[in-house]
Amino acid sequence: MSLERRISLVTLGVSDLEASTEFYRRLGWSRSPASTAGVTFIQLKGTVLALYGRAALAEDVGVENKPAGFSGVTLAYNVPSEIGVDAVVKFAVSCGATLVKAPEKVFWGGYSGYVADPDGHLWEIAYNPFFPQDEQGHIVLPQ
Repeated sequence: MSLERRISLVTLGVSDLEASTEFYRRLGWSRSPASTAGVTFIQLKGTVLALYGRAALAEDVGVENKPAGFSGVTLAYNVPSEIGVDAVVKFAVSCGATLVKAPEKVFWGGYSGYVADPDGHLWEIAYNPFFPQDEQGHIVLPQ
């Protein structure tokens, strides 16, 4: 058996579901009618982003809820230009994100910056000249 190469859903544990839902709404990402009082689902291109109470998510997984420190996970939003990175970072901050690292040229040859959502989930906003995007904005890796 082998698994298809895809991620169906990414769930972020959040401290305040309403505030987090509102932050992503300000980004222009709509709450799906499939959402309930306890979870927000947002349809993305080919993936669903879920926002779920952090304590409830830890309980569901069966682990201790330890919110302090770096989680070791970042999410990325790639754009087709350096100017696009600057614009997206500025927009995200205007919507309530916290600027973590201002956009800059990076060691691997691209250009990126980092913002954090209201719960500290890190988003890299990046232009990667080695990862072209198709007409839908999906990264196309070299074969």
